[in-house]
Amino acid sequence: MKLLTLLIPFFFLPFNVADGGDATLASEQPALREISNNAFNKGEYLKYRIHYGIIDAGIAELSVKDITSKNGRQVYHMVGKGRTTGMAEWFFKTRDIYETYIDAKAIVPWEFVRDVDEGGYKIKRHVLFDHDANTAKDILEKKPKDYNVPENVQDILSAFYYARCAETENMKPGDMLPIEIFMDHEIFPFQLKYLGTERMKTEWGYIDCKKLIPVVQEGRVFREEEGLTLWVTNDANKIPIRLEAKLAVGSIKMDLMDFRNIRNPLQFKK
Repeated sequence: MKLLTLLIPFFFLPFNVADGGDATLASEQPALREISNNAFNKGEYLKYRIHYGIIDAGIAELSVKDITSKNGRQVYHMVGKGRTTGMAEWFFKTRDIYETYIDAKAIVPWEFVRDVDEGGYKIKRHVLFDHDANTAKDILEKKPKDYNVPENVQDILSAFYYARCAETENMKPGDMLPIEIFMDHEIFPFQLKYLGTERMKTEWGYIDCKKLIPVVQEGRVFREEEGLTLWVTNDANKIPIRLEAKLAVGSIKMDLMDFRNIRNPLQFKK
Protein backbone atom coordinates (compact mmCIF):
# COMPACT_ATOMS: atom_id res chain seq x y z
CA MET A 1 0.00 0.00 0.00
CA LYS A 2 2.97 2.34 0.36
CA LEU A 3 3.11 2.69 -3.42
CA LEU A 4 -0.48 3.87 -3.40
CA THR A 5 0.37 6.68 -1.01
CA LEU A 6 3.13 7.77 -3.38
CA LEU A 7 0.68 7.90 -6.28
CA ILE A 8 -1.93 9.90 -4.41
CA PRO A 9 0.34 12.89 -3.70
CA PHE A 10 -0.16 14.06 -7.23
CA PHE A 11 1.58 12.31 -9.96
CA PHE A 12 5.31 12.50 -9.68
CA LEU A 13 6.67 14.30 -6.63
CA PRO A 14 8.82 13.09 -4.87
CA PHE A 15 9.37 9.35 -5.34
CA ASN A 16 12.35 8.96 -3.04
CA VAL A 17 12.35 11.13 0.07
CA ALA A 18 15.29 9.44 1.74
CA ASP A 19 17.92 11.37 -0.17
CA GLY A 20 16.90 14.97 0.28
CA GLY A 21 19.58 17.48 1.13
CA ASP A 22 19.60 20.09 3.83
CA ALA A 23 18.09 23.38 2.73
CA THR A 24 21.05 25.57 1.81
CA LEU A 25 21.53 29.24 1.13
CA ALA A 26 21.17 30.27 -2.51
CA SER A 27 22.66 33.33 -4.11
CA GLU A 28 20.91 36.64 -3.62
CA GLN A 29 17.83 36.88 -5.83
CA PRO A 30 16.84 40.00 -7.76
CA ALA A 31 13.28 40.65 -8.90
CA LEU A 32 11.02 37.62 -9.28
CA ARG A 33 11.06 35.98 -12.67
CA GLU A 34 8.06 36.03 -15.00
CA ILE A 35 6.76 32.88 -16.65
CA SER A 36 4.04 32.79 -19.27
CA ASN A 37 1.09 30.63 -18.21
CA ASN A 38 -0.99 29.19 -21.02
CA ALA A 39 -1.62 25.90 -19.20
CA PHE A 40 -4.37 26.51 -16.63
CA ASN A 41 -7.04 28.95 -15.47
CA LYS A 42 -9.13 29.62 -12.40
CA GLY A 43 -11.80 26.92 -12.15
CA GLU A 44 -9.77 24.07 -13.62
CA TYR A 45 -10.67 20.69 -12.12
CA LEU A 46 -8.94 17.35 -12.72
CA LYS A 47 -10.00 14.01 -11.27
CA TYR A 48 -8.04 10.77 -11.43
CA ARG A 49 -8.84 7.12 -10.79
CA ILE A 50 -6.10 5.04 -9.17
CA HIS A 51 -6.50 1.35 -9.93
CA TYR A 52 -4.81 -2.03 -10.14
CA GLY A 53 -6.37 -3.56 -13.23
CA ILE A 54 -10.13 -3.46 -12.66
CA ILE A 55 -9.72 -2.98 -8.90
CA ASP A 56 -10.20 0.62 -7.75
CA ALA A 57 -7.71 1.81 -5.13
CA GLY A 58 -8.06 5.58 -4.85
CA ILE A 59 -9.13 8.97 -6.17
CA ALA A 60 -7.02 12.11 -6.65
CA GLU A 61 -8.44 15.57 -7.38
CA LEU A 62 -6.76 18.86 -8.33
CA SER A 63 -8.53 22.22 -8.40
CA VAL A 64 -7.55 25.80 -9.19
CA LYS A 65 -9.93 27.37 -6.69
CA ASP A 66 -9.59 31.11 -7.09
CA ILE A 67 -7.29 34.09 -7.58
CA THR A 68 -6.41 36.09 -4.49
CA SER A 69 -3.51 38.15 -3.09
CA LYS A 70 -0.43 37.30 -1.00
CA ASN A 71 2.41 39.66 -0.14
CA GLY A 72 0.94 42.27 -2.44
CA ARG A 73 1.00 39.93 -5.45
CA GLN A 74 -1.73 38.10 -7.33
CA VAL A 75 -1.76 34.36 -6.61
CA TYR A 76 -3.64 31.23 -7.65
CA HIS A 77 -5.06 29.09 -4.85
CA MET A 78 -4.73 25.38 -5.68
CA VAL A 79 -6.07 22.42 -3.70
CA GLY A 80 -5.13 18.78 -4.14
CA LYS A 81 -6.94 15.90 -2.45
CA GLY A 82 -6.22 12.18 -2.41
CA ARG A 83 -8.03 9.27 -0.77
CA THR A 84 -8.13 5.52 -0.90
CA THR A 85 -11.28 3.70 -2.02
CA GLY A 86 -12.60 0.15 -2.11
CA MET A 87 -10.50 -2.60 -0.55
CA ALA A 88 -7.57 -0.22 -0.10
CA GLU A 89 -9.58 1.40 2.70
CA TRP A 90 -9.22 -1.80 4.73
CA PHE A 91 -5.46 -2.08 4.30
CA PHE A 92 -4.15 1.50 4.32
CA LYS A 93 -6.79 4.20 4.64
CA THR A 94 -5.42 7.46 3.25
CA ARG A 95 -6.74 11.01 3.35
CA ASP A 96 -4.39 13.66 1.93
CA ILE A 97 -5.01 17.38 1.48
CA TYR A 98 -2.53 19.81 -0.06
CA GLU A 99 -2.96 23.53 -0.65
CA THR A 100 -0.64 26.00 -2.32
CA TYR A 101 -0.78 29.69 -3.21
CA ILE A 102 1.23 30.25 -6.40
CA ASP A 103 2.44 33.61 -7.68
CA ALA A 104 0.50 34.26 -10.89
CA LYS A 105 3.54 35.65 -12.73
CA ALA A 106 6.52 33.85 -11.21
CA ILE A 107 4.79 30.45 -10.70
CA VAL A 108 6.42 29.97 -7.29
CA PRO A 109 4.61 29.27 -3.99
CA TRP A 110 4.08 31.84 -1.25
CA GLU A 111 2.24 29.50 1.10
CA PHE A 112 1.84 25.73 1.34
CA VAL A 113 -0.39 23.59 3.58
CA ARG A 114 -0.13 19.82 3.95
CA ASP A 115 -2.55 17.74 6.04
CA VAL A 116 -2.20 14.01 5.48
CA ASP A 117 -3.33 10.87 7.25
CA GLU A 118 -1.84 7.73 5.75
CA GLY A 119 -2.77 4.60 7.66
CA GLY A 120 -2.86 6.57 10.90
CA TYR A 121 0.47 8.29 10.23
CA LYS A 122 -0.32 12.00 10.25
CA ILE A 123 1.70 14.94 8.95
CA LYS A 124 0.78 18.62 9.12
CA ARG A 125 2.81 21.42 7.57
CA HIS A 126 2.13 25.12 7.03
CA VAL A 127 5.00 26.70 5.13
CA LEU A 128 5.48 30.39 4.31
CA PHE A 129 7.95 31.21 1.53
CA ASP A 130 9.96 34.43 1.23
CA HIS A 131 11.35 34.63 -2.30
CA ASP A 132 13.17 37.88 -1.62
CA ALA A 133 15.23 36.29 1.15
CA ASN A 134 15.13 32.75 -0.32
CA THR A 135 13.74 31.25 2.88
CA ALA A 136 10.89 28.99 3.97
CA LYS A 137 9.34 28.74 7.44
CA ASP A 138 7.04 26.01 8.76
CA ILE A 139 4.90 27.88 11.28
CA LEU A 140 3.60 24.61 12.77
CA GLU A 141 7.04 23.64 14.09
CA LYS A 142 7.46 23.92 17.85
CA LYS A 143 10.23 26.44 17.24
CA PRO A 144 9.69 27.85 13.73
CA LYS A 145 12.85 28.88 11.93
CA ASP A 146 13.86 30.13 8.51
CA TYR A 147 15.21 27.44 6.17
CA ASN A 148 17.44 28.67 3.36
CA VAL A 149 16.15 27.51 -0.02
CA PRO A 150 17.20 27.89 -3.68
CA GLU A 151 15.75 30.50 -6.00
CA ASN A 152 12.34 29.62 -7.42
CA VAL A 153 11.95 26.65 -5.09
CA GLN A 154 8.66 24.73 -5.32
CA ASP A 155 6.46 22.78 -2.94
CA ILE A 156 5.10 19.36 -3.86
CA LEU A 157 1.88 20.77 -5.36
CA SER A 158 3.17 23.98 -6.95
CA ALA A 159 5.80 21.89 -8.76
CA PHE A 160 2.98 20.19 -10.67
CA TYR A 161 1.71 23.52 -11.99
CA TYR A 162 5.19 24.89 -12.64
CA ALA A 163 6.02 21.83 -14.77
CA ARG A 164 2.92 22.54 -16.84
CA CYS A 165 4.04 26.13 -17.46
CA ALA A 166 7.68 25.33 -18.15
CA GLU A 167 9.02 25.61 -21.69
CA THR A 168 9.00 22.06 -23.07
CA GLU A 169 8.03 22.54 -26.71
CA ASN A 170 11.63 22.28 -27.92
CA MET A 171 12.64 19.35 -25.72
CA LYS A 172 14.36 16.44 -27.43
CA PRO A 173 14.39 12.84 -26.18
CA GLY A 174 16.81 12.65 -23.27
CA ASP A 175 16.37 16.31 -22.25
CA MET A 176 15.63 17.06 -18.58
CA LEU A 177 13.34 19.51 -16.78
CA PRO A 178 14.92 20.28 -13.36
CA ILE A 179 12.81 21.19 -10.32
CA GLU A 180 13.87 21.77 -6.71
CA ILE A 181 11.25 21.00 -4.06
CA PHE A 182 11.09 22.02 -0.40
CA MET A 183 9.36 19.28 1.59
CA ASP A 184 9.59 18.22 5.23
CA HIS A 185 12.24 20.89 5.83
CA GLU A 186 14.57 19.54 3.14
CA ILE A 187 15.41 20.25 -0.49
CA PHE A 188 14.77 17.49 -3.03
CA PRO A 189 16.46 17.97 -6.43
CA PHE A 190 14.28 16.34 -9.06
CA GLN A 191 14.16 16.09 -12.85
CA LEU A 192 11.71 14.94 -15.48
CA LYS A 193 13.30 13.14 -18.42
CA TYR A 194 11.58 13.49 -21.79
CA LEU A 195 11.37 10.24 -23.79
CA GLY A 196 9.33 11.35 -26.81
CA THR A 197 5.68 11.35 -27.88
CA GLU A 198 3.06 8.63 -27.77
CA ARG A 199 -0.63 8.45 -28.63
CA MET A 200 -2.66 7.37 -25.59
CA LYS A 201 -6.12 5.80 -25.50
CA THR A 202 -8.68 7.39 -23.14
CA GLU A 203 -12.42 7.09 -22.61
CA TRP A 204 -12.86 10.20 -24.81
CA GLY A 205 -10.67 8.94 -27.64
CA TYR A 206 -6.97 9.00 -28.48
CA ILE A 207 -4.75 11.96 -27.61
CA ASP A 208 -1.11 12.78 -28.37
CA CYS A 209 1.08 12.86 -25.26
CA LYS A 210 4.60 13.56 -24.10
CA LYS A 211 6.15 10.58 -22.33
CA LEU A 212 8.26 11.36 -19.23
CA ILE A 213 10.03 9.54 -16.44
CA PRO A 214 11.17 10.95 -13.08
CA VAL A 215 14.85 11.15 -12.24
CA VAL A 216 15.70 11.48 -8.55
CA GLN A 217 18.93 12.25 -6.73
CA GLU A 218 20.72 9.69 -4.58
CA GLY A 219 23.64 11.35 -2.87
CA ARG A 220 25.43 13.23 -5.64
CA VAL A 221 24.08 11.05 -8.45
CA PHE A 222 20.76 11.27 -10.32
CA ARG A 223 19.09 8.01 -11.31
CA GLU A 224 15.92 7.11 -13.16
CA GLU A 225 13.01 5.96 -11.03
CA GLU A 226 12.49 2.48 -12.43
CA GLY A 227 9.05 1.43 -13.56
CA LEU A 228 7.42 4.85 -13.24
CA THR A 229 6.13 6.63 -16.35
CA LEU A 230 4.04 9.76 -16.89
CA TRP A 231 2.10 10.80 -20.00
CA VAL A 232 0.96 14.44 -20.36
CA THR A 233 -0.98 16.00 -23.21
CA ASN A 234 1.26 17.25 -26.00
CA ASP A 235 -0.33 20.69 -26.03
CA ALA A 236 -0.31 23.93 -24.03
CA ASN A 237 -2.32 22.34 -21.18
CA LYS A 238 0.24 19.61 -20.37
CA ILE A 239 -2.41 17.70 -18.42
CA PRO A 240 -1.37 14.28 -17.08
CA ILE A 241 -3.39 11.57 -18.80
CA ARG A 242 -1.79 8.61 -17.06
CA LEU A 243 0.80 7.78 -14.41
CA GLU A 244 1.86 4.15 -14.33
CA ALA A 245 3.95 2.36 -11.70
CA LYS A 246 5.18 -1.10 -12.71
CA LEU A 247 5.03 -3.80 -10.03
CA ALA A 248 6.50 -7.30 -9.85
CA VAL A 249 3.10 -8.45 -11.08
CA GLY A 250 1.06 -5.97 -13.12
CA SER A 251 1.00 -2.23 -12.48
CA ILE A 252 -0.86 0.49 -10.64
CA LYS A 253 -2.23 3.23 -12.88
CA MET A 254 -3.67 6.66 -12.30
CA ASP A 255 -5.91 7.70 -15.20
CA LEU A 256 -7.75 10.93 -15.92
CA MET A 257 -11.45 10.28 -15.34
CA ASP A 258 -12.98 13.77 -15.32
CA PHE A 259 -12.00 17.34 -16.18
CA ARG A 260 -13.64 20.77 -16.27
CA ASN A 261 -12.75 24.32 -17.28
CA ILE A 262 -9.61 23.39 -19.19
CA ARG A 263 -7.82 26.44 -20.57
CA ASN A 264 -7.27 25.03 -24.07
CA PRO A 265 -9.55 22.49 -25.78
CA LEU A 266 -8.26 18.93 -25.56
CA GLN A 267 -7.79 17.39 -29.01
CA PHE A 268 -9.13 13.87 -28.70
CA LYS A 269 -9.30 11.74 -31.84
CA LYS A 270 -11.43 8.71 -32.54
